[in-house]
Amino acid sequence: MPSNAAALRFTHLLVRNWRNFLRVDLDLGDRVYLAGPSGSGKTNLLDVFRFLAELVSPAGGFQEAVRSRGGVRRLRCLSARQESNLWLVVHAGDEGNPSAWEYELQFNQEEHRLPAVRRERLSWQGEDLVDRPDRHDKEDAGRLAQTALEQGVRRKELREFAALLGSVRYFHPAAALLRDADRPPGTLFEPFGAGFLGRVMATAEKPRKARLRYVLEALGGAFPQLRELQAHRDAQGRPHLRALHQHWRPHGAWLGEQQLPDGALRLIALLWAALDGDGPLLLEEPELSVHPHAARMVPRMLARLGQRCSRQVIFTTHSPDVLCGEEVSTSEIALLCPSEEGTLVRAALDLKEAVDLLDSGALTAESGAAGEAPAPERQLGLFGGPR
Repeated sequence: MPSNAAALRFTHLLVRNWRNFLRVDLDLGDRVYLAGPSGSGKTNLLDVFRFLAELVSPAGGFQEAVRSRGGVRRLRCLSARQESNLWLVVHAGDEGNPSAWEYELQFNQEEHRLPAVRRERLSWQGEDLVDRPDRHDKEDAGRLAQTALEQGVRRKELREFAALLGSVRYFHPAAALLRDADRPPGTLFEPFGAGFLGRVMATAEKPRKARLRYVLEALGGAFPQLRELQAHRDAQGRPHLRALHQHWRPHGAWLGEQQLPDGALRLIALLWAALDGDGPLLLEEPELSVHPHAARMVPRMLARLGQRCSRQVIFTTHSPDVLCGEEVSTSEIALLCPSEEGTLVRAALDLKEAVDLLDSGALTAESGAAGEAPAPERQLGLFGGPR
């Protein structure tokens, strides 16, 4: 069994009865663009990975993950009708073995009772390490209030997969929080950018300078006037970020975080986050507050950083400019298509189809996909059928 959880990534996702998704069956690469109009459920789909991460969080766990989302009733898809259980299945692996791990979780909640695991399975190379309910659960049904990942934290064979889930990070920074120099250093778990400046300054000088240099290189053509990025402390010891802006003056001018445009500051923070960790990174709409030209450069920025790290990045967008950028492959785009039976998710047929969806909020008539039934699950055993 491999021991380097940092090399693992999610390779496939199957979901049933989750929020506005009746069913999702999606391959996942190193980069995934979840593209859809506003209100199609992009954040809800990202939340599947956040939910899984919270299962192994010291401050979370299964009960807290469900409670913080309003309970099973709030999570259940309204289009499910007779189906009441929620199902999540993920495959994970590395380049040589993309489906080494397979984790399945089915859960529900009866009225006035705690949410309970209905089915849980974790397999490695096709061999089940966890298969619940087991005889211990039948002897003590209270055990089903927790997942095996919580109960088995000391089991060596479970720790690698738990480490992958624990390495997931979600980042949706707000410019106002990014600029707050009085916040203490943020943590990897801070999703909205609070303490960002303190976290940059808390990084050792050599890696800090290297990361800022990589960020500047990645920004590239999107902000060609930026020549240098620096982090420093003022006379009161507060952390700051500044960028050398080249203009008509011979030596240019330094712009602090207060003067940098919101979009540029957000992109700097997003690119820093991509270098600050090694687990799957979930990003929300990196195109916010940036010019369409800069939005088209976002995929290239991520590609450049991909040369420095092998981190999986899954992010949402409703910008046609992002999808029209260089370095975007159609195979990386997952379309979220609203329908009367919930949001359908599938791979894009071509770039024009994806752009039409974002421009109009509906698929083109030629594609015929808006009325298609979702493809049947490729592995029926994950949903209770034969394996």
